[in-house]
This record gives sequence, structure tokens and C-alpha cells, in this order.
Amino acid sequence: MMLHAVESAKSMQKRQRTSKADGLKRKRTENLPEIPADNNMVKKTKLGSSEMGPEPHGALVWCDAGTEVAHPRTVAAVLKDNWESDSGFSSEASPPASGRNSPLPCPCPDTVVAVDCEMVGTGPCGRCSELARCSILDYHGRVLYDRYIRPSHPVTDYRTRWSGIQRHHLQNAVPFGEAREEILHMLEGKVIVGHSLFNDFKALDMFHPCHMVRDIGGIHCIRQLAGFPHNRCLSLKILANKLLNRRIQVGRRGHCSVEDSLAALDIYKLVENEVEQEMWNRTRDRDTVPQPGSTSLDQYMQDQYWPEHLADGGH
Repeated sequence: MMLHAVESAKSMQKRQRTSKADGLKRKRTENLPEIPADNNMVKKTKLGSSEMGPEPHGALVWCDAGTEVAHPRTVAAVLKDNWESDSGFSSEASPPASGRNSPLPCPCPDTVVAVDCEMVGTGPCGRCSELARCSILDYHGRVLYDRYIRPSHPVTDYRTRWSGIQRHHLQNAVPFGEAREEILHMLEGKVIVGHSLFNDFKALDMFHPCHMVRDIGGIHCIRQLAGFPHNRCLSLKILANKLLNRRIQVGRRGHCSVEDSLAALDIYKLVENEVEQEMWNRTRDRDTVPQPGSTSLDQYMQDQYWPEHLADGGH
């Protein structure tokens, strides 16, 4: 009787171990990826063919039922193919870049121009500045436009020491309205390079998008390259002397708008990549718009956005 009880206990322990082993096998099977019904899983015991390259020993592969495994594939490779066919995105190519990894959108040379204007004084004591000459150069320094322009009001101060303009220059000059129309047409859609361009834009009575303006007097990396503090306002004459080893605006004949625009262009091209990176960062930070969310409209329904007499329930 005792012998029978011992044998029964041993049999029960054996059945329990078998049951635990079956449970572990079922869990492992459930965690495996789902395999198509018409495919069989076979265990590869040999290295892959020379065409496909060596496969890890014991790797699991799929093949059509009843056919030979000519080019065995690993489970990872098959899963990769299935993912690529479902998503339409290939893992062989890099994902779309964004943010800091995006390619730098440098302007095309055909869209870059350098501009400089010279002004004379009109009105009492010549206090009002009006356009008297405008020069436009292309990216390669070729002159696209260079004309003397007759101001809308009588000139009371030619400012020859700075502008280089004398009386005879304006005798047969083109009227301001006509010149402005020509200039604005040439500058439309262009990236404008210059120094203190706000003065030129004011004289031309024009507006140009900020992201298409390269004012070398206000770009940090240019001041840094010249070795000056970032908060110091540097003249074009100083920058040209420091960065180009070029002397401009010398003598009593005054400034030349062609010479000045060429100097600004050459300084820009010295650090073009750095300038474009700085401008790109500025534009990206300024134009960052919060993504629409579930509260993008709900937040404006709060009382603080309503008139007081409505928020208080008044009539």
C-alpha cells in the first residue's frame, strides 16, 4: 500500500512538471510573430547561399509550402519587407529631415542682389532725405542698375561730401516716381544685401520681407568676424577695411553707391553660410506657430476673452 502511494505521488509530480513545460511553450508560441497560413516555418541548419550572404546558424526562415528554399530570409528581413510594403517608406533611405537636421535653404545666386542708395537733402536746411542715386548689383558684382534720380522736391543740400552728388548729376536725372517703379520691379522676389538698408528702403518708400533682407550691419557673425562687440554699430567703411582690406569712401568726392554695394556684397559672401544659418534660425524662431490642439479654440471661450458686460451676465 505504501509502495502504491509513493508511485502515485511520483506520477503526480511528473504530470505537474509536464504541465508547466507545456504552459511555457504556449507562452513562447504566443509571443512569436504571426506567420501567414500558407507558409511553413523551417529551421535552417546550414549557412545561406553565397548570393544572399551568410545567415546566422539556426535562424528561422519562411518559404512557400512545397517549394525549395533557394534564397532563405530571416524573420527580421521578412518583417522589414512587410513593414515597408504597408507603410510605403523604405528603411534604406533616410527619413525626412526636420529642425536642425534640415538642409540649409541658401538662396540661389540668381535671386541675390546688392543695393545701395545715395540721398540728398530737401526742405528747410536740407533736413529731409530724398533719393538721388540707386545702384543694384547681381551676385557676381555686375551692375544691373545705376541711375541718378531727381527728387520730388527742390534740393537744398547736395551733401556732396557723403553722397557724392553734385548739381549737374541731377539735371537730366530720371524722375523719382519713374525710377521707383523700375527699382521695385527689379527687387521683387530678390534677397537684398546691403548696409543700413532701412535708410535705403525709407528713401525708396518700399517694404521688403525681413527674411529676404541681408543687412550686414546687423548680422552678429559679421561683427564677430571683424572682432567687435555684438552690440556695436559698425560703418561699412570700417567693415570693408577690416574684413576686405579695402579702403572705400575716401577723398572729398564722397561715396559711390556702386562701390558701397560691391563692398557689402563681398563681405556677405565671405561668411555667406554663417549668415544664412543665422537668418534661418531667426526666421524659424520667429515663425514658430504652436500646433493646433484640443484646446486651441476652447481656450478662447474662457471669460477673460469676453467683454466684461458679457462675462458678468450684463445686458
